[in-house]
Amino acid sequence: MDYSHDDAGLARQPIGYWSWAAHEATVTHIRAALAEHGLTQPPWWVINQLIGAEEDGRGRAELAAFLGGYLDTGADGIEAAVGELLDRGLITQDDGARLRLTPEGRALRDRAFTRVMRAREEIHEGVTDEEFVAALKVLQRMIHNVGGKAWHE
Repeated sequence: MDYSHDDAGLARQPIGYWSWAAHEATVTHIRAALAEHGLTQPPWWVINQLIGAEEDGRGRAELAAFLGGYLDTGADGIEAAVGELLDRGLITQDDGARLRLTPEGRALRDRAFTRVMRAREEIHEGVTDEEFVAALKVLQRMIHNVGGKAWHE
């Protein structure tokens, strides 16, 4: 691969631009993979939080609070995703506002998961796990340095 600059030039590059460019390219790639299965990211996040919770389900408010911090979706965006999934029959909600995947929801998740994992492989092509971990540690340190939030808890 050819890089845009030599190492000295890269060291002077603005992190804001490169982190934005990485976000744009990777998120666009992931969204295209999900779109192949009729999904956007917020419903995908909801579906993934319901895997393994078929028996007890997950609380709707708990799920909205947890996932609301992903990107700039907010709790309202997660509520809209839950509504979409309910309308499509991919999840159910009981009287206690516990959400569960339907068999159709699980089947869609399994198909989409295979495609998303392929997208991940495409994004990570030529990047070792060690390089990936190092990049994330550097980004987390930079986020921390400016008082940002480096992990959604």
